[in-house]
Amino acid sequence: MDTVNETSASGNAKRSGFKYRLGVFFADIYKIHLFIVRFFKEAFVPPFEFKEVIRQCYEVGVRSFTLITVTGFIVGLIFTKQSRPSLATFGANSWLPSLVSIAIMRALAPLVTALIASGKVGSSIGAELGSMRVTEQIDAMEVSGTKPFKFLVCTRVLATTITIPLLATYTAFIGLLGGYLNVSMYEGTSYTTFMQQVFQPLVYLDFTAALIKSTVFGFTIGIVGCYQGYYSTKGTEGVGKAANGAVVTAMFLVFIEEIVIVQIVNNFR
Repeated sequence: MDTVNETSASGNAKRSGFKYRLGVFFADIYKIHLFIVRFFKEAFVPPFEFKEVIRQCYEVGVRSFTLITVTGFIVGLIFTKQSRPSLATFGANSWLPSLVSIAIMRALAPLVTALIASGKVGSSIGAELGSMRVTEQIDAMEVSGTKPFKFLVCTRVLATTITIPLLATYTAFIGLLGGYLNVSMYEGTSYTTFMQQVFQPLVYLDFTAALIKSTVFGFTIGIVGCYQGYYSTKGTEGVGKAANGAVVTAMFLVFIEEIVIVQIVNNFR
């Protein structure tokens, strides 16, 4: 009888724990929804923090410039190098520039840029706002009559939304440069011929889709990093969790958004 009671109690505890976790999950979803709605309410209402937005654009864009350059160049170079043997099997080496351009412009440039920014920018935003929260700097700003949400959150989300598409465009051209060097080395293709073959298979929809994806990715990285940091708790441990949560969550959402946007764009092709 005691064993049956213990089993029943254990089952009830598990069900209770599951319901609690489910309740916390939906509470977090509701909290994130309110956070996003609050951003749209405050971001486009005066007064505007133009100087802070520009400063954050510098932090997001210029500070990531070197890492983005190296990563984009290596992606273009390696993708071209790995694709050559497969095309050579079918005697289609002349299609290599077109293949590289389609892969980079449609997928690799926005996705690689977003993943790099998630790791560098997202963690930085989460750690910075988390530190301000646990040291009560945000509370002090609220008490003093300023609007910390507009100054801290809106400016950073706007900066990532503006800057990530610019970085993705730059990554695409750097990746094509890496592909050109590899093609030129093996096939002796001139730069003019390479660029003609690069843009030949691309259409307006490809550029539009890449811009939309990178904009959505930038907004996601900014809003996730700010949310994790703004509601950070538990002292210095919370700062680390905020930074880690910003990176993991942003990367996960970027992949989900990539799947959804690709599916939508393919319906227009």
